[in-house]
Amino acid sequence: MGSALSTTLRGRAVPTGLYIDGAWRAAEETFPVTDPATGLTLADVADATGTDATEALDAAARAQDDWAGWAPRARADLFHAAHRLLTDRAEDFATVMTAESGKPLSESRAEFALSAGFFRWYAEQIAHLHGTYAQGSPGGYRVITTHQPVGPSLLITPWNFPLLMSARKAGAALAAGCTVVMKSAQETPLTGALFVQTLHDARFPAGVVNLLHTTRSSAISDAVMDDPRLRKISFTGSTGVGSHLLRKAAGNIVNASMELGGDGPFVVLADADVDLAVEQAIVCKFRNAGQACVAANRIILHADIAAEFTEKFVARARELRTGNGFEDGIEVGPIISEKQRARVARLIGKFRERGAEVLVGGSQMDGPGHFFEPTVLRVDFRDRELCGEELFAPLAALYTAKSAREAIEFANDTDYGLAAYLFTRDLNRAVALAEKLEFGMVGVNRGIMADPAAAFGGTKASGLGREGGHNGIHEFLEPQYLAITVDETEAISA
Repeated sequence: MGSALSTTLRGRAVPTGLYIDGAWRAAEETFPVTDPATGLTLADVADATGTDATEALDAAARAQDDWAGWAPRARADLFHAAHRLLTDRAEDFATVMTAESGKPLSESRAEFALSAGFFRWYAEQIAHLHGTYAQGSPGGYRVITTHQPVGPSLLITPWNFPLLMSARKAGAALAAGCTVVMKSAQETPLTGALFVQTLHDARFPAGVVNLLHTTRSSAISDAVMDDPRLRKISFTGSTGVGSHLLRKAAGNIVNASMELGGDGPFVVLADADVDLAVEQAIVCKFRNAGQACVAANRIILHADIAAEFTEKFVARARELRTGNGFEDGIEVGPIISEKQRARVARLIGKFRERGAEVLVGGSQMDGPGHFFEPTVLRVDFRDRELCGEELFAPLAALYTAKSAREAIEFANDTDYGLAAYLFTRDLNRAVALAEKLEFGMVGVNRGIMADPAAAFGGTKASGLGREGGHNGIHEFLEPQYLAITVDETEAISA
């Protein structure tokens, strides 16, 4: 990694080039990466073109057969070596994430720990991918089912959890024996670069991992997805972009996994532990300044506890410390860009026009950076379009329901189905109502659910497929059925 292809960020060396076929390279153009807490430029990063994308896929395609043929234990050992390097660089990753995404350093450290956990989970799965063996139904042959890598894969990661998405997607794909072309988010490319540099230092073979940064996302995805050598796309982002990519994938019948938008209902029933619900709602709503697809989007309160919850929740929201993530005690960082901050201001304006009451916050904050006050709204209407819009901001909307039935019906009244949350002290009610929530994940009496051993993903407009758990690696594997003739009479007589 030459000095022209790297930058020093708070004492950490970070690559700024494209990583193709085992080497960092420059691009004809660059684009700036900005610190959302200060507005200052952190680095200028290589800006890939469609030609660069094709060359990355060339490298991935060349390396595919050899990588797929690695013995499971050899691949697992390489993963464990990479995991040790990741762990050694924990503070480097946390520093870079906070610098380019703005999240508090404590959250960046937590994201690193979860990301490393996912990577280790896949390392442990590699040598434990088993098929099946059975007699053919009419006899005379055996049915053997194995799993083969789907092939070269395009991984498109978002800016809000740059390391987690890189480790979760690339970990699964590489563990399955697939080579990858990774495309970072324009806002947070440096975290992805540090991750890929770590895989390089662990001695992943040339061509197995490739990384592109770009301001021309469509040119990159078009170049790769129009190529029949691509066999898989895994995307995390908006439902609109995901729908477009699915249409592109249809052309070559490309295997697709999509983790898309969310509209997470956070339901607090009359018998809930209100103090617990308040603390979990604060975390679920304001973590990463609310910029999470699994954030609480509609906080639905049973009328019997609505006043108590609202009073305590507003008090906690008022106490939250907003500021630069490198400062001690900061709980809420900036919004990722000025464009996104302006969107939040417009959204609050729409709620106010319809009669929503601002209980705390509601305004942009003065000074450098894209900061917005932690905001709580009380909403008495049920406009499906406005209430169902993904807030993706430090903005909490509180609703009231007269019964558990009404709360569940309102929770399900959305096009999305990613994450939902349910608070009740009654175990019977928790199970019965959780099963009626039309969401891929339900947190019962907790606001954080991510776990390497759990299947992460949603239903409806929230996507296709799962990441993590035993499902995650199988998203990058195709079952293969072998029918083998067995003549038992001949075998015995011989």
